[in-house]
Amino acid sequence: MTIASKLAMALVAVLMILPQPASAAEAPQGFALHETPVAVPDIRFEDSDGKPRTLADFRGKVVLLNIWATWCAPCRKEMPTLDRLQAELGGPDFEVVALSMDRAGPEQVKKFFAEIGTKHLALNIDVSAKAMFTLGAPGLPMTLLIDRRGEEIGRLIGPAEWDSPEMADFIRGRIAAK
Repeated sequence: MTIASKLAMALVAVLMILPQPASAAEAPQGFALHETPVAVPDIRFEDSDGKPRTLADFRGKVVLLNIWATWCAPCRKEMPTLDRLQAELGGPDFEVVALSMDRAGPEQVKKFFAEIGTKHLALNIDVSAKAMFTLGAPGLPMTLLIDRRGEEIGRLIGPAEWDSPEMADFIRGRIAAK
């Protein structure tokens, strides 16, 4: 494990034990909000056509960045809820960016999306899995909520029911906070 990986893991641990601000009470269970937005490290990935992408491509939108893989059972279970959330809220102001860490490549993800009937999520992949380590993911899935300026508002480590009324209302509130 590199020094950067160890530091990232230590940062995640510290963030998880810090007292939460009063506004965290409105966040769904397990969602850790930052008192003030924090910079998101630069990560690079590809879309389904192999075109290079970065989070900067989504500036101006609220982004729910989900780090996942087809081999991760909890990730597989939550993926349909992310697809439904994108169908419900996706548009010019919001996007779910499901970023696969599958080293087997985009064909593996395409096959999984076809199996579960994914219709609303774009395929994004980081076959190097560097994004997972750069963002300090202690495991999969991990999801970051990113504001329009590209800063992290908060994160949730582990799976969630992303299309639940509570979660959708929470995200709607973040989209409305222009």
